[in-house]
Amino acid sequence: MASVSNGPVSTLPGHSEPLPHGATCDVHPERLAAARVQGETDSFGCEYNDLCKECLDELRAHAREAKRGVCDWCGALATDLRDRRDYDEGMSGRVYSVCGECVQRQNREIEEELSRYDDY
Repeated sequence: MASVSNGPVSTLPGHSEPLPHGATCDVHPERLAAARVQGETDSFGCEYNDLCKECLDELRAHAREAKRGVCDWCGALATDLRDRRDYDEGMSGRVYSVCGECVQRQNREIEEELSRYDDY
C-alpha cells in the first residue's frame, strides 16, 4: 500500500524520496523496494509508491512515452502533456496536465512581466 505525505509538497509526481529501511514493493510485497516515487499529488499532499526494480523500470518506460489527453488549461487535445503547477496557486497547489503550447504561453507571460521590472 502506498505511503502518503503529511501535508502539502512542492515536488511533482515522479520525484524520488529516500526509502525507509526494509520497504517492500507495493505491487510485489515479496520483493524489496528499489525506489520510493511520488505518485498522485494535490494541494493536500501526495502518495509515495515503493517499487521494486521491475516496477521502477516499467514506470520510467511509461514516463518516457508522450502523454496524450486534454489540456487542463486550454481544453485542447494534446500529445505533449506534462505536469505543471499554476504559479499563482503556489508551489504546493494542484498539479495540472498541461500542453506544451500553454507552458510556452505561460513562460512568455512571465518573461514579459519580469522584463517590466528590469531596473531592479
